Amino acid sequence: MHDSYDFLRRVYLFRDVSDDDLSEIAKLCVEEDFTPGDILFDEGSVADKFYIIIEGRVEVWKNYYEPKPELLAVHAEGHMIGEMALIDDLPRSATLVARERTKVFVLSKAEFRDLIKRNTSIALSVMTSLSFIVRSSNETFVSNLEARNRELEKAYAELKSAQSELLGAERLSTLGKFSSLILHDIRNPITVLQGLCEIILMYSTEPARIEESIVKMKRELKRLNNLANEFLDYSRGDIRLNLTLVSIDQFFDKVAQSIGERFTERGIRIEILCGFHEPALIDEERMLRVFLNLADNARKAMPKGGLFTLGAERRGARLELAVKDSGLGMDRETLDHMYEPFYSRSSEGGTGLGMLIVKNVVEAHEGSVSITSSPGNGTKVLISLPIRI
Repeated sequence: MHDSYDFLRRVYLFRDVSDDDLSEIAKLCVEEDFTPGDILFDEGSVADKFYIIIEGRVEVWKNYYEPKPELLAVHAEGHMIGEMALIDDLPRSATLVARERTKVFVLSKAEFRDLIKRNTSIALSVMTSLSFIVRSSNETFVSNLEARNRELEKAYAELKSAQSELLGAERLSTLGKFSSLILHDIRNPITVLQGLCEIILMYSTEPARIEESIVKMKRELKRLNNLANEFLDYSRGDIRLNLTLVSIDQFFDKVAQSIGERFTERGIRIEILCGFHEPALIDEERMLRVFLNLADNARKAMPKGGLFTLGAERRGARLELAVKDSGLGMDRETLDHMYEPFYSRSSEGGTGLGMLIVKNVVEAHEGSVSITSSPGNGTKVLISLPIRI
C-alpha cells in the first residue's frame, strides 16, 4: 500500500490542509490499479468520485467511442481528475483511459462532502485551492487561445496571399483561353468577309453576284455581332434586363427567319407549334440570343438534316418554351458539363459560352432551364418563365 498521507501532502489541492485534517482525508482514499486501455470513467457518466494519480499516466478523451475521438490531455503522477465533482453535480465531460499501468487514489464524492460538512477548515482550504486551479486553467486557456489566434492570423494571411496568387494565375489562364476563343471565332467570319469583298471587286458589273455577296456579308456581320454580345454578357456577369411586351408568335417568326437560310442549306426543316398567343414580358433581344444559341447547337447536332421544333404553351402561371431537335443527342458527360464556360464538344467550333449565356439569361428572367437528351435520340430544351402580366 502507498503511504497516502505523505503523497497527499504533495498534492496541490490539499496544500493548506492541516496535518490532522489531511489524516482524515487519507482515511477516505482507496487505492486502485488499472492496466493499459482500462476505462476509469465514461463521458456522460455520474461524477460520484474523483481521482489522484499515484503513478502511471491516463488519457482524457472527448467522443471516445465515435469514429474520430479527440485526445484532450494526458495526466501523470500527482494530477487530479474529476475534482470539479466536489463542487457541481454535472455528468462527466470526457472519458478517462489508462495509457499504461496506473495506480490511483479514489475519493468518494459523498464521503468527501460529508467530511467537509463536519470540518469547515477543510472546506475553506479546498475551495481556495480549487479557485487557484480554475484561475490557472483559465490563464492557460487564454494564453493558448491567444497563441492559436496568432497562428490562425498568420495562416489566414498566408492563405490570402496564396489565394491572390492562385486567382491571378487563374485570371491569366482564363484570359488566355478567352483570347484564344475570341481570335479563333472572330477570324472565321472575318476570313469570309474578306473573300466576299474580293468577289464583289471581281464581279462589280454583275448585280446578282454583288447582291448575293452582300446578303452573305450581312449574315457574317450578324454572326460577329452575336459573338461580341456573348463575350460582353459573359464578361459583365450581371445581366440587366430590358423587359418589353413581346408576341411569342412573332418572336418565333424572328427566330425562324434568323436561322432559316443556314438550316435550309443543311436540310433541316423548321416547325413552329405555338400554343401561347398572349403577350409575354421578356427582354426580346437577349431571349432571341438564347434561342439562336439553342438553334445553332441543334444545327450542329443535325449534320445530315432533320427536324427543328419551336413550341410554347401555358402551364398554370408559367410560360413553357421548348426547343427540340432530331439530332445526334448528348451523353451524360456532355450534359454534366453543359453550363461550364468554354466547354464545347462540337467539331464545328464555338465559344463554349452559349449554354452558360442561355442559363444566365433565363435565370435573370427568374426562369429555369431543363435539358433532356441521349445519344441518337435528339435533344429537348425546356425553358420555364413566370407569366408577369
